[in-house]
Amino acid sequence: MSDNDKNRPVRDASLAEPALAVATRRLRTDFQLSIITLLGAAALFGIIPFGVYRFLETNYLAGAADSLISFGILSSVIYAWLSGDTERTGFALAVFCCVAGAVIGSILPEVGHLWSYPILVASFFLTRPIIAISLNTAMVVAIIIHGTSLPSGESLWAYFATATVVSACAFIFAIRNQQQRKEMAVLARRDPLTGIRNRRSMDDALQLAASTASRTETPYALVMLDLDHFKAINDKHGHGLGDEILVNLARMVERNTRQSDQLFRFGGEEFVLLMPGVDSDGMSAVVQGLRQKIRSTLRSPDGPVTASFGAAHLGADESWEDWLKRADDALYQAKERGRDCVIIASDREQPAG
Repeated sequence: MSDNDKNRPVRDASLAEPALAVATRRLRTDFQLSIITLLGAAALFGIIPFGVYRFLETNYLAGAADSLISFGILSSVIYAWLSGDTERTGFALAVFCCVAGAVIGSILPEVGHLWSYPILVASFFLTRPIIAISLNTAMVVAIIIHGTSLPSGESLWAYFATATVVSACAFIFAIRNQQQRKEMAVLARRDPLTGIRNRRSMDDALQLAASTASRTETPYALVMLDLDHFKAINDKHGHGLGDEILVNLARMVERNTRQSDQLFRFGGEEFVLLMPGVDSDGMSAVVQGLRQKIRSTLRSPDGPVTASFGAAHLGADESWEDWLKRADDALYQAKERGRDCVIIASDREQPAG
């Protein structure tokens, strides 16, 4: 809790997101779901009109194939949205599309093989690269052997060469994209200054802890700490020194806690420490030790840097939001009592452990 924002409310989780907002967030955060959805849009606006056209032209075989392909893709999209299982859906869709590409390339004269190019690209984003390479190779070979749209040796070699180039480029792009997404996922859950987990990671960890405690009866302790008079340090000595103190604090706390404990930067000069399997005595000993360690280790030109602490055990059937609020309230009391002290919230009924 910062000195200027003592009454900051803890996030209210009771506000339900509109369905459109939820869908938009899922598309932003789940890359594979967005690719599957994009294929669904392609089927809806690209393949279905061709199917209708071919039925009108009495090319019933091609029209039926287009209809079956569209149905398969749209069914996969619906399943992915309902189940959230984009990995298996992506694999199944990659197999389905490559088989469909081989069929279309074999039965459509002149232009059948052209439908394989978007499939060559999409497969790398639907499933693992090694699987995509195998599926693409099988599709290209099938089209070369059975394709009616490649009447001459020159057209066969031209198709093979262009398909290889497209696959190679898609492979490189997909691998690079995958690496960047992994890096972005790490950055999205880490505080850029201190390198520790951020508020977003904290929300997930507390939610998981509350769920785990209800099933395993494992006790969990939550500690909120806030550096005292930190704004004055920034204002008087500059943000460079303030940043250095924050980094040193994070490193010091991690050195003096267990590997199973998790430290998060809640915001500004506030930090949250999650400790599983710790009883009341253990929590009190850890927090008092950290308070003394901070006072003896961290310094500014004006003297020792101190911190205030609020701590709470997770109560039986308590939501993680209420648990966080109790620790936050305890921190507020520590600030009110003069800072550089520890307040432990009154325990609700706790899981045995």
